[in-house]
Amino acid sequence: MVFWVFGYGSLVWNPGFEYDEKVIGFIKDYKRAFDLACIDHRGTPENPARTCTLEHIEGAVCWGAAYCVRGSSERERAAMEYLERRECEYDQKNLVEFYKEADLLQPFLTGVIVFTSTPDKVSNKYYLGPAPLVEMAMQIATAVGPCGNNRDYLFLLEKALFDIGHEEDMVIELANEVRKVLATLGNGVSKEKQLVGSPLKMPLKSQTQTYIPTNQLLLLPKAVAMDS
Repeated sequence: MVFWVFGYGSLVWNPGFEYDEKVIGFIKDYKRAFDLACIDHRGTPENPARTCTLEHIEGAVCWGAAYCVRGSSERERAAMEYLERRECEYDQKNLVEFYKEADLLQPFLTGVIVFTSTPDKVSNKYYLGPAPLVEMAMQIATAVGPCGNNRDYLFLLEKALFDIGHEEDMVIELANEVRKVLATLGNGVSKEKQLVGSPLKMPLKSQTQTYIPTNQLLLLPKAVAMDS
């Protein structure tokens, strides 16, 4: 038995389950978006956190980590049960192709499980949808839940993407805006600096690193994808 799952949010730095192999790579035609409400980990029903889901955008890539569980159906079942509890706000899961930087055209893995949410406020009560940057930053700066505060989720994702060498402009811009809000509110920006181990304002990726050209990417049939 071999079980692979792709993480693009907190699973990148904190998988939380026993696995046999971790591979850094990306899936195609998906873009990270902070459009999903979290009411039981980093937020509450009264003040929900904003966490990652995926938006289908042709030509986009989303970097993260794929985790492998090998051995038995019992180990696979235990990992999936854990993930379904953790990813309870995500109402969809499907299979996608996973690529490594060494080969942009041939998938390294097929049949990788990923979780995402339906982008519809009517059918999915956890879908928040997009919002202005300042509004999202205020929500992330102030939301707190049983597992910690929303801003740590964002700052840890920022650091995790930096650590794997694939920073993302959207994440950096949002994190910097949250730091501005924290500075205004007096909520200890210095503690956040220490947490992520990076300068107060990380440069945008476009200033330091180029994206994979979309003309080098094969289009992937529409699917769905993962995190918490």
